Amino acid sequence: MESAEIRRRWLRFFEERGHTVVPSASLIADDPTLLLVNAGMVPFKPYFLGEVKPPAPRATSVQKCVRTPDIEEVGKTTRHGTFFQMCGNFSFGDYFKEGAIKYAWELLTGSQADGGYGLDPEKLWITVYLDDDEAERIWHEVVGVPKERIQRLGKTENYWSMGVPGPCGPCSEINYDRGPEFGVEGGPAVNDERYVEIWNLVFMQYERGAGTSKEDFEILGELPSKNIDTGLGLERLAMILQDVPNMYETDTLRVVIDKATELSGVRYGASDATDVSLRVVADHIRTSTMLIGDGVTPGNEGRGYVLRRIMRRAIRNMRLLGAGGLVIGELLDVVIKTMGQQYPELLEDRRRIETVALAEEAAFVKTLKAGTNILDTAVTDTKAAGSAVLPGDKAFLLHDTWGFPIDLTLEMAAEQGLSVDEDGFRRLMKEQRDRAKADAQAKKSGHADLSAYREVADKSGATEFTGYSATEGESTVVGLLVGGVPAPAAHEGDDVEVVLDRTPFYAEGGGQLADTGRIKLDSGAVVEVRDVQQPVPGVTVHKGVVQVGEVVLGSAGYATIDVTRRRAIARAHSATHLTHQALRDALGPTAAQAGSENSPGRFRFDFGSPAAVPGSVLTDVEQKINDVLARELDVHAEVMSMDDAKKQGAIAEFGEKYGDRVRVVTIGDFSKELCGGTHVHNTAQLGLVKLLGESSIGSGVRRVEALVGVDAYKFLAREHTVVSQLTELVKGRPEELPEKISGVLAKLKDAEKEIEKFRAEKVLQAAAGLAEGAKDVRGVALAAGQVPDGTSADDLRKLVLDVRGRIQGGRAAVVALFTVANGRPVTVIATNEAARERGIKAGDLVRTAAKTLGGGGGGKPDVAQGGGQNAAAVPEAIEAVERLVAEAA
Repeated sequence: MESAEIRRRWLRFFEERGHTVVPSASLIADDPTLLLVNAGMVPFKPYFLGEVKPPAPRATSVQKCVRTPDIEEVGKTTRHGTFFQMCGNFSFGDYFKEGAIKYAWELLTGSQADGGYGLDPEKLWITVYLDDDEAERIWHEVVGVPKERIQRLGKTENYWSMGVPGPCGPCSEINYDRGPEFGVEGGPAVNDERYVEIWNLVFMQYERGAGTSKEDFEILGELPSKNIDTGLGLERLAMILQDVPNMYETDTLRVVIDKATELSGVRYGASDATDVSLRVVADHIRTSTMLIGDGVTPGNEGRGYVLRRIMRRAIRNMRLLGAGGLVIGELLDVVIKTMGQQYPELLEDRRRIETVALAEEAAFVKTLKAGTNILDTAVTDTKAAGSAVLPGDKAFLLHDTWGFPIDLTLEMAAEQGLSVDEDGFRRLMKEQRDRAKADAQAKKSGHADLSAYREVADKSGATEFTGYSATEGESTVVGLLVGGVPAPAAHEGDDVEVVLDRTPFYAEGGGQLADTGRIKLDSGAVVEVRDVQQPVPGVTVHKGVVQVGEVVLGSAGYATIDVTRRRAIARAHSATHLTHQALRDALGPTAAQAGSENSPGRFRFDFGSPAAVPGSVLTDVEQKINDVLARELDVHAEVMSMDDAKKQGAIAEFGEKYGDRVRVVTIGDFSKELCGGTHVHNTAQLGLVKLLGESSIGSGVRRVEALVGVDAYKFLAREHTVVSQLTELVKGRPEELPEKISGVLAKLKDAEKEIEKFRAEKVLQAAAGLAEGAKDVRGVALAAGQVPDGTSADDLRKLVLDVRGRIQGGRAAVVALFTVANGRPVTVIATNEAARERGIKAGDLVRTAAKTLGGGGGGKPDVAQGGGQNAAAVPEAIEAVERLVAEAA
């Protein structure tokens, strides 16, 4: 039975039994605690936590999931994979243990002719939690499983919670006996390789408190409404139904292995090592395809780093297998054809997926070559120092500068017999992340416990947004926090978070910045609103300071936004939609939105593109946008079903989560997008759009920045002033400026070459004097000293080699010269053959000198180069070189 058929049967079975079929959510988690969806229940988490009312009492889904903590085990075990599909059925206060158990047994053991999976009941083993007598009774008395095939396990194996206070409960797992060839008998309690888990039934019936571990927490009591959350691993079931020994040989992965063998010439089954590499390639290429399909692009942070890491592991394993050239395109093609049966959007979005993946492969091939050279030098230096541990700062340099994932450094270092200082690397990574992400979560939720916002939602309901049609209006304070803590009142000067029952203030989201303004209460108190966020769904939090009076919970008042700011942001947001469509028209559907920010009078728009957008194309895009403004197209918004929006061709942003009802913003006959933001009423209100340029912000992602309206006019006015000044300086017309300025720059370049030539000749004139002044150090001629500051590294190298060549008579010679360039010391050291025969190597001398200078360096035994930070230490470095020469001689 093919994987696509397993999926179809699952959804059909539960739909026929009253479950609402929920499409798989994007792998990009709509959860600040997760980078990626890693379990089938993640999209349902708000329902289980009571944050949002479930749309139906029963639901079912086949959810795409990605987990990478065990990435090193991929390919080595039969069932570790980074991407998997979790089939789930869920009950929100409807059926409970008996219903879930009977459904599971019916689907698994029902005949294939009747829509079941047709598993042999005699091969199914059950585990239940230690004291879950009820579950054991149902399995034995209701379903008929013999007691000898029901085993009780502890909290580690058979108890579930989210790891935080909230719902929890015992589990019951269904395991399949694969036979004696997979290990000893005795059930899943003895051998989980033979008795492989295929379905986990979670019975959410208790509420847990805080704890110190997965097993150590207090049970506070029973939940008022008991829920069911189950998960069946599609790949594991496919492994059984297709009668293959591991998940890599199931239909959706074996075809990728076959393509990898074709490209590499390595036969699957030839050796354990090559089999592991082939499995890694198959798993990682499929995961990469699914991630890119959901809008993730390779990067150095967050989910972008997850994608980059697995893509680069796949590429390197293909090279270890002997594949040359670029291979990603052909591997992707197989995955898209296979997985496209279950996820048709992969077929529709093939071009964009390929564009992103091929750009990352091309970039990594270059990175691999340059980074490997850097790593080889670091390995040589580490071994020369007598250490077996590659320093953490070297690993960090490889990651930060060359894009080497740490696991790749670990693998390549291990091949050279070295370990890596992972603690040092992770400390440097943490320092970098802390600097880069200083206060992201604090901006979103202040410093309050999210439960405080949920409590407001439970008591007062969702905040009604009136801002589409109004910029001010009456409202009531239904929530008040001071310093992140709920409070009955706040006083003048207090930083507060105010929740209103209804508000015209737009909360930051969808790339649009928040409104600012004032809330004036009937008591005379005034709150200046500086930011607006939605920390939990439906609750709009106004962050600001009490300027006058006392704010009391329950007070009535009047909320007013800064209209000038709102209008400027609305112009920017509408301009973003126009830019998106114009770019898609010019570059094709691969120019899909990857992010945006709409602020007063300006915006930035990120989109997919494998290469820089030519200036001529950007000019055409700008012209098209402004032509649309002149057409005075009306802008209107309409709420409709997601299906209707798709039928109308509305564009959705990758990574955004949409409900069943969506808001579609249409700009005449030019643009149609799903959007919750605020916009102008007519394109003529934008006035003017000026694209400032585009740049790269990551592999396969470009960014356009632009100005709108008055800001665009002011920019062009400044540009005109600059052009006028330049035409006055060069005595020419504006259209002659490029030619005249190019002429001036060419003359400057010629002059610089002449100056450089003169400087080089002057430096080399010192060669004879340095050779004659060489000092005898135990029979070795040592020419060491400092040449004039500003000497380039190339000129210094030429001078050192020239001096070495002038020391004649078969004498052992060492030349060590130093200079200071741009405030930093540089050294080049060379030895002749006679010196090297005495064990004196340039690389050793440079490392000593560079260390004295507060830096590093290396090279070959005959010539090496280094540098540092401390220019004042040059005399000390010269002395250190002389001491080392004396010791070696």
